[in-house]
Amino acid sequence: MSNREGAAFVPQIPYGTRDFLPREAWRKRKVENTLAATFANWGYEEVVTPTYEYLAVFGEGGLDAVDQVFKFFDRSNRTLVLRPDMTTPIARLSGTRFREETAPLKFFYLANVFRYEDAQAGRQCEFYQAGVELLGESSPVADAEVIALAVEALRAAGLQSFQISIGQADFLRSLIGEIGLDEQQAEELRHLLVSKDMVGLVNLLESALLSRDLKDRVKHVLLTNGKAELLKEAKALAGSEASRKAIENLETIYSLLKAHGVDEFVSFDLGLVRDFDYYTGMVFEGYTPGLGFPVCGGGRYDKLLEAFGRSQPATGFALGVDRLLMALEKQDKTLVKPPAPTIVAWEDGAQEKAIRLAASLRAAGKAVLVQTAPSAKPAAGMAEDGEYIFVEK
Repeated sequence: MSNREGAAFVPQIPYGTRDFLPREAWRKRKVENTLAATFANWGYEEVVTPTYEYLAVFGEGGLDAVDQVFKFFDRSNRTLVLRPDMTTPIARLSGTRFREETAPLKFFYLANVFRYEDAQAGRQCEFYQAGVELLGESSPVADAEVIALAVEALRAAGLQSFQISIGQADFLRSLIGEIGLDEQQAEELRHLLVSKDMVGLVNLLESALLSRDLKDRVKHVLLTNGKAELLKEAKALAGSEASRKAIENLETIYSLLKAHGVDEFVSFDLGLVRDFDYYTGMVFEGYTPGLGFPVCGGGRYDKLLEAFGRSQPATGFALGVDRLLMALEKQDKTLVKPPAPTIVAWEDGAQEKAIRLAASLRAAGKAVLVQTAPSAKPAAGMAEDGEYIFVEK
């Protein structure tokens, strides 16, 4: 309604975005600083890429739904997009700026990304991610490292109760071929797994031309989340060399995760499908009680960098900072208040003295708030959680 129709103008922020108020912003920054320190402690270096890129960059990135990206045009009518993820820009960065560097490359980032979503709790059109990419190493050692680092990052941020579910994209692709699903059925299966539609999945498998025993075994492997025993069952089900090798890959990763000391946080979900189609091997997501969506996720993507002129394997993960903050609050880990500053008040004529005192306190490492108007006398209780100093002439 316009002002001419009698309504007052109320400024609004765009759909799917949010403001961070002071206490929220402090908590967000505190978590981000902790994550950055954790990544650096594992030997990863920070990179920063543009907020927007040419659409062609993400045309190679495998984003499932093109209508999720925010597009606009530059003055030369070239199509630009707000970055919908960070893996693709870092792949582009590696292929253009680090072509001659010796592998492996280990990068981390803290960034806002943009996807058009149906906005709800934990899902916004602009959201914040922290993550790592390990480029140039194809071994399970690299996959185990990024999973272990995801666990360490969540623990360092203060999250106590969570579980990492690990799948294998190659195993799922091979299994689809082995059970004889056609292309349309395979795509339907994939979408059912992404949306966690277990009823639809069961109905699809029931319609497939499989023996009752094979249907039951496939349903069990795809619908069960378990430890190492699930891998043994999947290996027994595997009917090709490719699917057997995929399970052996997970067995090796699990052994390495035990060496990292994080196996208690790990389980396997062989029906796990991530919402980007560039994954080629191990994939994983992190879940915590009380959230109906993953707090982190990632995996191996060995083909993506070919599009940017440097063919090399890669693995990594992204952690949703907004979602982590929600999870921490549910576990009562972000209810602590920001540290209160020392308040310096002053009587009329003592402003310069108060300013010099504040400067000396800040030089000593204290946070200081100087009042901007004189006080007739000290106001009791003005700084409930911090120190209060009244400066007289």
